[in-house]
This record gives sequence, C-alpha cells and structure tokens, in this order.
Amino acid sequence: MARKTATVDAPPPGSQVNDMLPAGAEPFVGRRTELAALAAAAARPVPGRGRLVVLAGRPGSGRTALAVRYARTAAAEFPDGLLFARLSAPDGSPVEPGRAARRLLEQLDAVPEGLLPADPGAEDPACAALRAALAGRRLLILLDEVREAAQLLPLLADEPGCLVLATTTGPLTGIDAIDPVILGGLDQPSAIDLLGRLIGGTRISCDPVGAADLAEACASRPAALRLVATRLRGDARAAVTDAAAELAPPERDAAPRSPKAPGAARPRSRRQGGARQARELLPAEPVAVPDTDPLVAAFDLVYRGLPAPAARMLRMLTLAPGQSADLRTASALVGCPAPEAGTQLEKLAGQELLEREPDAADGTKRYRVPGRLYPRLVELRAERDRPAEVELARARLLERLVRLVDSARLLLDRTAGDNPDPLPGPLRLRSAAQAAGWLAGERDRLLGAVRDAIGQGDLDGSAGRLVTALLRALPLTGAAAPADLYQLHGLVQRVAERQAAPRRAAAALLNLGDLQAAEGHWARAEEHYRAALEHARTAGDESACARALEGTGGCHRALGDPVRAADWYGRALALRQGLGDQRAEARLLVRTAEAHAAQRRFDEAVREYRAAAAVLRRLGEDTAAAALAQAVERLRRLVDGEGYLLVSE
Repeated sequence: MARKTATVDAPPPGSQVNDMLPAGAEPFVGRRTELAALAAAAARPVPGRGRLVVLAGRPGSGRTALAVRYARTAAAEFPDGLLFARLSAPDGSPVEPGRAARRLLEQLDAVPEGLLPADPGAEDPACAALRAALAGRRLLILLDEVREAAQLLPLLADEPGCLVLATTTGPLTGIDAIDPVILGGLDQPSAIDLLGRLIGGTRISCDPVGAADLAEACASRPAALRLVATRLRGDARAAVTDAAAELAPPERDAAPRSPKAPGAARPRSRRQGGARQARELLPAEPVAVPDTDPLVAAFDLVYRGLPAPAARMLRMLTLAPGQSADLRTASALVGCPAPEAGTQLEKLAGQELLEREPDAADGTKRYRVPGRLYPRLVELRAERDRPAEVELARARLLERLVRLVDSARLLLDRTAGDNPDPLPGPLRLRSAAQAAGWLAGERDRLLGAVRDAIGQGDLDGSAGRLVTALLRALPLTGAAAPADLYQLHGLVQRVAERQAAPRRAAAALLNLGDLQAAEGHWARAEEHYRAALEHARTAGDESACARALEGTGGCHRALGDPVRAADWYGRALALRQGLGDQRAEARLLVRTAEAHAAQRRFDEAVREYRAAAAVLRRLGEDTAAAALAQAVERLRRLVDGEGYLLVSE
C-alpha cells in the first residue's frame, strides 16, 4: 500500500463564525511544518500595526489552499469572522485597495453611505472606513494573490485582535518586520499520498518507483499533481511511469509530438508566433510561469487529451469578466446551448482545469479560470482562435449580459409588465428575489465586463447598452452603491468623449457632479459641472447648460461664496426663462434670493422671492407661493432687527 502521511483536518463547523473563505482543496495532505510556521508567525505581535503574516509560493504550490486550511484551523481565535478578498485578477492585473476594502466591508455588512472614489493619487476612503470598521473586532482576513505592498498597506489596521494573512508569489518589499513563510512543493511521502488519494492507492502501491518519479516530475507541486491525477484517473490503462516520462523536461523539449486530440495544442516549434501575439494580450508583468515549469507541462498533458469543444471553451473562458463564468456566460462565449455548456463546465472542473466558486443566487453553478493557468490559455487562444472569432465571442457575451440585466430589472419593477424578449428557460431568472440576488452577486463581474469592453474600445455599442441596463437595474435592488454609479457614469463619459458625442459626455459629467455634490465634495463637483458646461455648449444643449450653471452655483454657495453663487444662478435663470421652464425658473429665483440674503442685499432678495411666488401662482402652486410670501414677511421683520434669515426652498 502507498505510504500515508498525517493530514490536518479542518475543525468541525460548531461555531457560527462568519466564514467568507473559498472552499479548501480536498484532499489536503501534509504541510504540518508550514502550518506550524504560520501559527508561530501569527503569534508574533508587531509594534504599531495589526498582525500580518505573508505566505509566499509559486503558482501551483497550493498557497491559497494552505492559507484557507490554516484560517479554518484558527477560526476559534477569530469569533467575528473569516473574510476573504483576491487582490489580483487571474490575468495578473492588481486589484485596487479601495475595491478590496469595499468587498471586505460588504462581508462585514458595514458599508458606510457614499464612499465615492478619492481624488487621483489619494487614498480611497473605503480603506479608512475598513480600518475603522475593524476596531474592536477579532477577525482573520485572507488577502489572496497580493502583487505589491502598496495594495496591502492601506488595508492594515492597528487592531491587535485582527490578523491579515496575505498570499503572494514573491517578497512584498516595503513592509517592515515581516518574515514570510516560504512554500515549496510537498515532501515526497505527502506527494505520493496525494496521488494515491486522487487516483487510487492500488495503482500507486503497484508502482512505487513510478509514483516517486511522477512526484519528482511535478516538483511535488499540488496543482501539477492534481492535473496529472485527473489524466490517470480518466484512463485506467495509463501507467504512472508513462505519465512521469511524458512530464520529464528532456522528453518535453525533444522533437514535437503529434497531437492526440482535435483540441490539442500545436508543437512548441509552431507556438512562437502565437506566444508573441499572446504577450500583447496580457497585462504588464503578469503572474506567469516559464514553459519548463512542471505546472505548464502537467497542464499541456491534460489539455492535449481534451475534445475540441472542451478545449475551445476553456480558451474562451479567459474572455469572461474576472475569468469567472456559469452556463449563462459560457454558452454565450462559445455559442452553444446552455445545458451543454453546463455539462462542459462541470467536466472541466473535474479535470482541475477550473475552480468551483459559490453558486449564483438562483443556484446556478459558477466556475473560475485559475490564475496559474491563465497565461498559458491566453497563448493557446492567440494560437488557435482567429481574432474575428474572439471579437464575436465577446460581442455575444455583452449582449447576453444586457438581456440578463434587463430581465432582472423587469422582475424587480412590477410596473414594467412582461418581458417582451424572454430568455430561454435554462438562462432565465424566475423571481424578483433571484433577480435581486443575481444582480448583487454579479455586480463586480458586470462592472468588470463594462470596463474590459470600454478599455478595448471595439465594442462601444454593446458596452453602452450594458451600462444603460445597469444604471436602470441596480437602483431597483436597493443597494446601488454610489461608487458603482460613479464608475458607470465615468465609463459613459469616456466612451462619449472617444466618440465625440458632447451631449452624452455632458449628461455623464452632470451625473458625476451630482454624485460628488451629494457627498459634500464640492470642489470635485464643481470640476464636473464646469466640464459638463463646455460639452453642453459644444452640443448646443441649453437645458444641460442651465443644469451645469445651477450646479456650479450650488457648489459656490456650499463653499461660502454667495457672490459667485448669485452670478451662476443668474446665468442659469436666464437660460431657463428662455426655455420656458417655469418650475426651474421659480427654483432658481429662490436660490438667487438666498444668495442675495447671504450678502445682506435684502432688497434684491425680497424682489427675487416675490418673483418666484408669482411664477408659482401661475403654475397653480398656491401653497408654495403663500409659503414664500410668509418667508418674505419674516425677512422684512428680521431686517429691522439685528440679523436675517436664509430662506430655504
């Protein structure tokens, strides 16, 4: 029999800890030394800062699985919860600290109102809100795939009851008093034990030398071992020794082998052009591994055995927002029926080529492309798939997301009536509760899809329709974060300016200004209103000009400059009068009167109040007009005294 090594079991679920961690890898073997090192590092206090432990290891070393296992074994020490956030996308691009902070605040159910993005170069206010929310709590926060110290530092609170456990591929320079726990491969007995558990102890015990060779060929890295195990598990006739020989570097670098399946990769001698093209698709400095890495060799071994449709789906999933997909998005990317896509996703996950994620609100299974495999899959996509096919897949995905968001909105809006273009049954959301849950759960991915599309700039039409759908649907959930709306309006502005559409750019900037003003960020709001005014003038949109002028006046009023406020209000008033908008005219007359009163120009203030009352009477608003008349009388009495009263609308 294969030699068994001791394992560390997670504690039974006895306590009601808020556990937001991903599912751990099973089976989990070995790592007793590393678990002890993590526990020792966590016990060391750091003066002037909360506790921080860094776990460093190469892609495929099992660092996330180890971090999750340690967190759950230590859960009793952190009764307020176990939180989780990824600080890198699978493509290697870093996640901004503010986005990670918002995700953690949501897990704590402690998101303050507002929290708009900060000025360029300034710290996102969500980071400060997170640090404040951690005060007095005992939490373990797992920050996975940290790229650099600048991502981590704003999230660290001076709270001794909290522990931050960060995983990374390399050293995080710039953080003092940190001695990272370095993770290599499994020890050989543990590696052989893992193989035995995955493919059956009998096959391993019958070929102990082959098992040892296979563990060595995989550098005892858990991810490589799991990939090869799926190949052996799927072919009962395959010998362990043969798998080890196929992974050996000399064999892999020898003359190219013929593909074994329609979805197979081309020989290495033919991949140079594709690899060069793929490098252009990857972000700067992606978290990648060299071609001689055992993980790449193990992946190639499994990939060569995939049927062509499965191989194509795996490549196309690199286009999914956040590289996360379900049958709805996968079927759009490859253009197949949803049930077929669901079956294919489940098979790919069973082959360790996808990772399971928490189910969607309606129970739909979700999957994620592992970051350790993403660079290789992008290479294969550049080699195998024509650019026109990739663009078509992206377009299908965006249109599918537009229809999903619209269908969710119609379920939430009871006055909207039936959906005139319902989705096919397997794609459909069935209730308002499912729609609200789906929008909340998919929000980050939907926003990511818009960012990606607008960033590439070739599908602005579809991206614009998705932005419009989100702006209409998210407020209906009751949890539309101003930061999300701000991001969407910013994306609209970007597309409008790129397309030389000044009317749309003005509308987006006005909305951005309103969001800043609602949070009391008057200087930023004024910048947006002034920019909107320029675009509105270019478009000849007098209504937008008036709105921008009024918004600018409001900013000056809030900043304590009634002279400029009165000037801007007066310019807006002239435009509204020319447009015949009497309701807006009355409002601006009141605003102007208030600005005059703040300057102790009481005669002008009384004149504007009376003019506003006259407009309101013409509109049939007698009650409002009477209220203004009373306000004028109060102002007259106060003028005779020692002060004056600013009259609100």
